[in-house]
Amino acid sequence: WLYIFTGHVFLFPPGLAFCYSIINGPTNATVLAGSEARFNCTVSEGWVILIWLSNGSPVLSISSSQGPFETSGRFTSQNYTDSNGFTSELIIHNTQLSDSGKIECSVQQANSKFAFLSVQVNGSLAIKNNTLTVKENETIEIVCEALGWAPAPDIAWMANDSFIDKSKYVTQHSQGSNGLHNALSILTLTLTDTEILTCLADIEALPNPQNTTITCIFVNSTLENAYSEDSRSTWVIVLAVVLSLVGIILLIIIIVVVVRCCCLKKK
Repeated sequence: WLYIFTGHVFLFPPGLAFCYSIINGPTNATVLAGSEARFNCTVSEGWVILIWLSNGSPVLSISSSQGPFETSGRFTSQNYTDSNGFTSELIIHNTQLSDSGKIECSVQQANSKFAFLSVQVNGSLAIKNNTLTVKENETIEIVCEALGWAPAPDIAWMANDSFIDKSKYVTQHSQGSNGLHNALSILTLTLTDTEILTCLADIEALPNPQNTTITCIFVNSTLENAYSEDSRSTWVIVLAVVLSLVGIILLIIIIVVVVRCCCLKKK
């Protein structure tokens, strides 16, 4: 048999073609863009060349006699041999959206085994304001914006530590020209107390949802009116005291002037 891979020619006897098999093939993986993806393929003794393919294109080959032949620095391998056979671990560095798809382990004349790689993008998440003052019986709308995600994120809301019913918010999704997804979620609430509202965005590759919060400060109208009346009363008292002091000072000045005038006339 003759195999050619990236300029390398491999020759091995046809009698070896049925002396080996793929014991364990790769398994599906979901990773964040920019991170590593790893796939394992274990073959029995007798293999000559193992080839890794990404979406049908060879990216790395390993010869039993010469070791690995790498075509790109983003695709490397680690190899292990034990009593179960030979294991090749394909490592994809700095994963990109274009890496998503079929990852295949192929050994000459043996059935190939494959898995699927899903590369996802963790975008941005923001609520425009950090704090908001809310009055009694006032209905508010809080807008949460997620930009540059792949796939489109699942959006949820929490009030303090409890999830808010989905009927309270509406989420719209759109796709940008770069193939990434955006989401706009609008939460509508009438608060009865001060609460911390949290917007969460989640995709499979994230260990925990990304989140952003806003503090809604509730102001009771009755208390606010009472405070206003107290403030007005306080200002009236302060003004009365000030006017009284001004009147006393003016009276003293008048008396001093009159006395001084009388003294001047006598002289």
